[in-house]
Amino acid sequence: MAFENILVETIGKVGLITLNRPKAMNALNDALIDEVGAALDDFEANETIGCIVITGSEKAFAAGADIAAMKEWGYVEVYKANYISRNWDRIGRCRKPIIAAVAGFALGGGCELAMMCDFIIAAESAKFGQPEVKLGLLPGAGGTQRLPRAVGKAKAMDMCLTTRLMDAAEAERAGLVSRIVPSDRLLEEALAAAATIAEFSLPVLMAIKESVNRAFESSLAEGILFERRTFHASFALSDAREGMSAFVDKRKPGFKNR
Repeated sequence: MAFENILVETIGKVGLITLNRPKAMNALNDALIDEVGAALDDFEANETIGCIVITGSEKAFAAGADIAAMKEWGYVEVYKANYISRNWDRIGRCRKPIIAAVAGFALGGGCELAMMCDFIIAAESAKFGQPEVKLGLLPGAGGTQRLPRAVGKAKAMDMCLTTRLMDAAEAERAGLVSRIVPSDRLLEEALAAAATIAEFSLPVLMAIKESVNRAFESSLAEGILFERRTFHASFALSDAREGMSAFVDKRKPGFKNR
């Protein structure tokens, strides 16, 4: 389908989604999020795609939600429309791995969108923040939930209550981002990481993603049990046989995603 707010490419086994509202610094309106969801649907249905990258521009990954579109809404409108849950949650439901490649500002909904991805690769220019309190609002797409899980209560409170921005270096130290790369190599590095991931067995990648996410949603005992049963189940995969045989034979495995 044709998109108006994003650009979509397929690069080998990697799907690339680029947020593309440059005049609005990639502000996240319903139309853009709907298009991201549609692109994810397409990539998930494509069995050759093993990993997805979401990125923005050099100036802004996404500078937040589209406030101009929101300012006239009332409680009844947002409640009846199931705002955020209706379409944003599609990103969190994606079963294939997603990397956020972040340069410039990732503020409010932009920071929350990045945190919905499985990990963040940040350019040196990246800045993260949850400034919703300035609008008389609080974060509504996971900022008060995913951020403390990533950086701890103290830093999350600091960012949400004071609107202080976190630069890339602090974000890496705090655990919000997995790595920092030079700004001019951000997309190259993110696509390389995605290509590496996409070479592995897709059922195993999906199981790893599900198992790691389980760690944040259950006790350690329940999480270990889930991991153990999933590990046991992986022995039913042809890819497991191929991977172990390739290791013993000292050759590159040829995974078939089954």
